[in-house]
Amino acid sequence: MAEHNELGKLGEEMAVEFLQKDGYAILETNWTFQKAEIDILAQKENTLAVIEVKTRSSLEFGLPQDFVKPKKIQLLVKAVDAFVNERNLDIEVRFDIIAIHKEGKSFVIEHLIDAFYHF
Repeated sequence: MAEHNELGKLGEEMAVEFLQKDGYAILETNWTFQKAEIDILAQKENTLAVIEVKTRSSLEFGLPQDFVKPKKIQLLVKAVDAFVNERNLDIEVRFDIIAIHKEGKSFVIEHLIDAFYHF
């Protein structure tokens, strides 16, 4: 596996752990619908958090969250609509980003709640 894929996988594992410690129930990881993949679907109370995880080895090329593009957002919206309808959920939906970057030998994790709005 390429190094960036391993970093991405590690980032997703760190994000799951981070969310669980914050009281979220993890419903799905790497859930796919057509061309879209949702990194993490987590629930806290009556809110479904659709979480995109972005992990970077440095901030040299910008903040991790800057790499979530409009096309990706459109795919996430379509996928979460399918997820909610498939399970007949009556729940608030929110889009979050968990941005992770390496700083020295450790990682910095930032949870951006309501990071973007669906359109």
